[in-house]
Amino acid sequence: MRHSTRGEVDPFIVMDVMEAARRAEDAGRHIIHMEVGQPGTGAPVGAREVLAETLSEPLGYTVSLGLPALRARIARHYHDAYGIDLDPARVVITAGASGAFLLAFSALFDNDARVGLGLPCYPSYRQILKAVGLTPVEMPTTPEGRYQPQPSDVAAHGLDGLIVASPANPTGTMLDAGAMAALAQACAQAGAAFISDEIYHGISYDKAAVTALQVTDDVYVINSFSKYFSMTGWRVGWMIVPADHVRRVERLAQNMFICAPHASQVLALAAFDCREELDGHLQVYAANRALMLQGLAQAGLAKCAPPDGAFYVYVDVSDYTDDARAFAAEILEKAGVAVTPGLDFDPVDGHKWLRFSYARSSADITEGVARIKSFMEARR
Repeated sequence: MRHSTRGEVDPFIVMDVMEAARRAEDAGRHIIHMEVGQPGTGAPVGAREVLAETLSEPLGYTVSLGLPALRARIARHYHDAYGIDLDPARVVITAGASGAFLLAFSALFDNDARVGLGLPCYPSYRQILKAVGLTPVEMPTTPEGRYQPQPSDVAAHGLDGLIVASPANPTGTMLDAGAMAALAQACAQAGAAFISDEIYHGISYDKAAVTALQVTDDVYVINSFSKYFSMTGWRVGWMIVPADHVRRVERLAQNMFICAPHASQVLALAAFDCREELDGHLQVYAANRALMLQGLAQAGLAKCAPPDGAFYVYVDVSDYTDDARAFAAEILEKAGVAVTPGLDFDPVDGHKWLRFSYARSSADITEGVARIKSFMEARR
């Protein structure tokens, strides 16, 4: 049968690593999972109890923009967390952040539009852009710039749009208010769309993350219940869009998705009342971060991006290899630890980097770091 060029996207390498780890587990091995950005915890207990009480109801389609009560609760969250008075009408509930990106790209760009990505970055940005007929423009970043795009990139690369992430995947670096404002202003001056990926908000350590809404309303903000709220498999997220874009996005959502899963929206609404449990997860991540940074340094893997937030450490392994994919496979085979090669995030320099996730239990992180230290000692 014929096929389209839209399907000619790169594989998501972390999923291949997960499959290799699964095969090892099926063969009886105990694998420590540091490859995937997925909390080791489930949806909040209190939220699941609320959902259980509603499962006898039909739970049919919601309106395409999402449950009004959930949209209102998200708007209240922006007031409580950031001091922003947000009109709930600007909130769009989506089928995870992935669904939000499809809606955003469809609403903002025509075919062949140039959308900037600072390398390294979340790989699915690049692949979704390609799949919908847009041009991802991969821009180098620097340690001095905290591995984030710079305002000068917008004009220099002739961008029609720019995606930023703070905290970022894979680096964990964050943009402060000044840096966020400068990027928003550069986009406004160039007539480029500004998209802020904020799915790791709520997971930061020494300072709070800045939302783009604190510096501009001319932005699409994308967030998710997957990370801080520990609801990866429920596939529910949200967007904040400019008021004059709401109906445009609504029409797209009606036709592309109808609505986000009703049960997931009920769960998400209840999750806002489970802060004590969720903040307990954050304490675990903070402890894991310290364990990871110390253990990797002891293993000789101290060259990393500064992990301000999220739950990753992105490590430069160029002292040991120029083939991160083979190095990750060797770590899995010999140490029983699954990690992600940087090629997922950076097709140019990712062969020199590995990403380690510390989203699992502290016991897993302690064991995984010990295995990596033993592996590195044996390799020297």
